[in-house]
Amino acid sequence: MRDKRRLFVLVWPFIAIVVLQALLAGISLEVLSSVRAYVTGESLWSKGQKDAISYLHLYADTLDEADYRAYQNAIAIPLGDHAARLAMDLPNPDYRAAYEGFLRGGTHPQDIPGLIWLYRDFGEFSYLKRAIGHWQVGDQFVLALEDLANQMHQRIGSGKATAAELEAWKQQIYTINVQVTPVEKAFSDTLGEGSRFIQRLLLGANVLAAVVLIGLATLRTLKLVQQREAFDLALRAEKERAQTTLASIGDAVIRTDSQGRVEYLNPAAEDLILCRFDHARGRSLAALFHLQDSDSQLPDASLVERILAGEIGGSAHAQQVVRLDGSKVAVALVGAPIRIAGRVAGAVLVLHDMTRERQYIDTLSWQASHDALTGLVNRREFEQRLESALARLDTHPGQHALMFLDLDQFKVVNDTCGHAAGDQLLRQICVLLQEHLRDGDTLARLGGDEFGILLENCPAAPAARIAELLRLTVQELHFAWDGRNFNIGVSIGLVSLAQSRTSLAEALRSADMACYMAKEKGRNRVQVYQSDDSEMSNRFGEMAWVQRIHAALEEDVSASTTSRSPR
Repeated sequence: MRDKRRLFVLVWPFIAIVVLQALLAGISLEVLSSVRAYVTGESLWSKGQKDAISYLHLYADTLDEADYRAYQNAIAIPLGDHAARLAMDLPNPDYRAAYEGFLRGGTHPQDIPGLIWLYRDFGEFSYLKRAIGHWQVGDQFVLALEDLANQMHQRIGSGKATAAELEAWKQQIYTINVQVTPVEKAFSDTLGEGSRFIQRLLLGANVLAAVVLIGLATLRTLKLVQQREAFDLALRAEKERAQTTLASIGDAVIRTDSQGRVEYLNPAAEDLILCRFDHARGRSLAALFHLQDSDSQLPDASLVERILAGEIGGSAHAQQVVRLDGSKVAVALVGAPIRIAGRVAGAVLVLHDMTRERQYIDTLSWQASHDALTGLVNRREFEQRLESALARLDTHPGQHALMFLDLDQFKVVNDTCGHAAGDQLLRQICVLLQEHLRDGDTLARLGGDEFGILLENCPAAPAARIAELLRLTVQELHFAWDGRNFNIGVSIGLVSLAQSRTSLAEALRSADMACYMAKEKGRNRVQVYQSDDSEMSNRFGEMAWVQRIHAALEEDVSASTTSRSPR
C-alpha cells in the first residue's frame, strides 16, 4: 500500500498534465462546436428569410392561403432567432426564452447551450460582435417583411385587395430582398472568417499548452531527482526536530517497545514519574509506576497491555499515576500502538497532568454552590440540602429544624454608609452565627440580608434555644463604620420538620411566613411556626390576597397599555 502511494506521488504531476491537456482539448472542441452552431444557425436564418420572401411573393400572385401558410413556416425561423436575441439582450437575460426562440429557429437542442454561452461570454469578441451587428440589421428587414405580410393577409383575406396594391406589395418585397441580400452575405462571411480565426487560435493555444506542459513535466522530473537526494537529509533533520519538540512539550511522552519496555522519555515524563531516562531505559513500565482508575481507585495494569495489543488507542482515559514513593498524580492518558508493516512494534503514551484542571473544577464547583461575599452556601445548595434532609425523614425517623433570618436595620447601614459597609456587616454576622452552630448544621445566605439555617436531627426545644441564642448574638453586635455606631437586630422564623412528609416548598413557605410574622410583631424576635395558629393563617390569607390584587392590577395595567398602543 505504501509503495502504491509513493508511486502516485511520483506520477500525479504527469497525470495532471494529461488531464489539463485533455481539458483544454475538450474546451477547444466545445468552442468550435458552438461556433459551428452559429454558422449553421446563420444558414437556417438566411434560408428561412429567402423562402419567406419567395412564398410571400407567390402569395401576392396566387392569393392562395396555402402559400401564406408556407410563408409563415419559413418566416418562423428568423423570427425565432430574433426572439432569442432579444431575450439575451435584456438587462436580466431570460435564457429560457432564448432557448425556446432558438428551438423555433430550427437549431438542434444540443447546440443551443453553446449558442447562448458564446453570445453571453464572447459577445464583445470582434468577429462575433460584427456578426451580431449584421444579425440585428437583418432582423429589421425580417420584421419589415412580417409587417408587410400581415398587411397583405388582412387585405387579401377580406377580399378588398386591388391590383395596384398587389403590384405595390410585390415591389416592396423585391426591395426588401435586394436590401437584405448583402446583409446576409456579410453575416455569413463574418461568421466564416471568425470560425477560421478561432480554429487557428485554438490550434495555437493547444500547441503552446502542450509545449508548456512538456516543459513542466521535464522540470518536475528534475525536481523529483533533486528531492530524492534531499530525502535522507530531510529525514534526519525531521528526526532531530521531533526529538526537540517532544522534549519541549509540557505533556509527558513515553515510548515503549512491543514488550512495554521504555525506549524514550521526554523531560516532562521524567518529572512526572520521578525517574531519569538513563535509569528508565529498557525497564518495564510496571517497574517505574502503576496506574489506577480515577473513579474506582483500583489498579489498571491492563490498560497498557490493551494498547500494546492494538485493542484500544487514541481515546483519553482518566487515570492516576502511582509513583514509587507512593505519591499520586491525576492524569489524562492517551495511548496508541505503533504499527510497522501491520504489526504492533510498541506504543506511545501521552500523560497530561490534570492537577491544575482538578483544582479549577473544584473551584468552579465551590463557586456554583457558595456565596462569593460570605463564603456560605447559596440558596440553590441550601435547598438541595434541605430537600435531602426531608427525604431522609421518610426512612430515618427524626426531627429537623429550619430557620429563616432577616436582618433588621441592614438597609439603614447600606443606605447611609454604602455597600462596602453592608458587605462588612454581613461578613461579621456570618462569623458570629457560625460560632453558635454545630458542625453538621448548614448556614446559607439566601440573598441580600436573608439567611437560612438547617439544623439536622435537632428537636424543637433545642432549636428554639439555638434560635434565641443567635438572636441575642446579633443583638449584642455593635457595628461601627466611619465613626458611626449601629444596633442590629434579626427576625427569625423557626419551623420544626418531622416525619409528616413535608415538601420542600411547604417547608420554605412555612419558614418564610414565620419570619414575616416575626417582623410584623415588632422585629428582633423568634417566631415559631404553628400550623394551627389562626393569626398566622389569617396573615397568610391576607398576603395571598395582596399578591392576587397586585397580579390583577399588573394585568389590568398591561391590558390598558396594549389597548392604547397605536395600531
